Parts: sequence; structure tokens; C-alpha cells
Amino acid sequence: MILFIEQALNGLQYGSMLFLLASGLTLIFGIMGVINLTHGAFYMVGAYSAAFAVLSTGSFLVGIAAALIGAGLYAVLIEVAVVQWLYRRDHLYQVLATLGLILFTNEAVSLIFGRRPPLMDIPAFLQGSVPLLPGLDYPLMRIAFIVTGALVAIGLWALVNHTRVGMLIRAGADDREMVDALGVDIRRLYTLVFGLGGALCGLAGVMAAPLLAIEIGMGERVLITTFVVIVVGGVGSVRGALVGALLVGMVDSLGRAYIPQLLQLSLPASTADTLGAGLVSASIYVLMAIVLLVRPNGLLPARG
Repeated sequence: MILFIEQALNGLQYGSMLFLLASGLTLIFGIMGVINLTHGAFYMVGAYSAAFAVLSTGSFLVGIAAALIGAGLYAVLIEVAVVQWLYRRDHLYQVLATLGLILFTNEAVSLIFGRRPPLMDIPAFLQGSVPLLPGLDYPLMRIAFIVTGALVAIGLWALVNHTRVGMLIRAGADDREMVDALGVDIRRLYTLVFGLGGALCGLAGVMAAPLLAIEIGMGERVLITTFVVIVVGGVGSVRGALVGALLVGMVDSLGRAYIPQLLQLSLPASTADTLGAGLVSASIYVLMAIVLLVRPNGLLPARG
């Protein structure tokens, strides 16, 4: 039971990171109809900006600000310079352009920050563990990650459903021509949404930096998983992104804990480990296939 609870918490923490990435991407993909492969690069920019800000100032809060500002401004720059010219183009042009931006961003980050990966330690006030149950001490940094994901989910729900900006975002997703005809600067709204998506990626980067390795190309590894989250949850739906992120996080975490153990009951240890690693890697795609068979539009697709 202790192992199950610990792995469930790990799934929540991984799901929180995926939600920070997927929520911004589902806004961009669902509202603008743009396939933005550069989204993972914003995550990398946020992690690098935070790491060097913390190394320079010693303050984790300054690192959070640097990640939000750095990734958000870079997203705005990408939207203004490249993406805004692709809104009316075929998805193939969007894929090729944003794929090229991934390569450009990787080289730009290596030139600005250097090729040596920075190291970012867990801040002092988030070090240590918290006793949750007898025999279960859970790292405080991972708890902070879970809380951050929950706060962002509440904030996005309030933004989309209870503010004028959220009303315009929902209206722009339904009929952008009508919103533009009513006098709303739809281009500025798109830039705002793109910057918000980049800032959320930056927040994911700064929270993950003390737990994961910071390196060039780190965004590509999570990008495919982020698209899986969106497909499972439903394109264009923030609620779907939250549900999909939690499901994918739980399947990945519990699969890593239990699939090799179950295989060892009937197979030799070496064979079970090799086969288990492959099944764990495929588990989220099996989840996506099952969801698409039952609900082709995802679990909670956007209305309309």
C-alpha cells in the first residue's frame, strides 16, 4: 500500500508537469489551429533561464520570474516573427516551420548559455521530506510541484470562464472572423495566448529543473507525451488537458512500478526487465488507443 501511494503521488507530480505543458499547447492548438512543435523549446528556455538566474542570484523566486519572463517573451517573439504568418497555411507548413524553430532554438540556447549543462539544486526551503503516513516520507519539492499544478489549473479555469479575456478566447475559438468583425484585435489576442502558453512552459521548466537534467533538446522528449495528453483529454479543452495529464502521469508511474514486477512472476528477471521497459514506454500510447476507440474526440473535448 505504501508503494502504491508513493507511486500515485509520483503520478500526480508527473501529471502536474504535463498539465503545465499541455494547458498552454491546447490553448494554442485548440484556439489557433496551429501545430506548434516549438512548444517543448519554451520548456527548455524556461529551465535554462531559471538555472542561470538562480546561479547568479541564489534566489529560487528570481529563477521562477526569469523562467516565466524568458519563456513567455520568447514565445511572443516566435509568434510575431513566424507563427502569425502560418495561421492560414496548411498544417504541413506549420510543422516544417516550427520543426526548424526547434533546431534554431537549440543552437541559440547553446550559444547563449554554453553547451555545458547547468546544475540547479533544490532550494533550501523545499528540501527534505514530509511524513504523510507511517513509513512514507515524500519529498517536499514534489509536493510543491503538485500544488503548483493545482493552482495553475484553478487559475486557468477562472481565466477562461470568468474574465473578459477568457470570453474572447472562447469566442475566438468558435468564430475568429466574427470576433475580428466586432472590433477585437484578434492578432493581439493570439499573441497573448501564445505568450501565456510559453510562460506555462517556463513554469514547468523551473519546477522540473531541480529534479531532472537540464540539457539541450530536453523539450523534444516531453513534446510527444504532451501531444498524447491533448489527444486523450480532447483538443482545445483545458479540462481535458488536466484529466489527460493526470491519466498519463498515473499510467506511466504505476506502470514503471508494477509492470516489471508482474512480468517477473512468470519470466526470468533479465527478460522481464527488458520486456517491462518496453511495455512501460508503450503504456501511454496504449492508453491513447483505448481512449480513441471509445471516444474518438477525447475524454472532454471542447464544445463546438
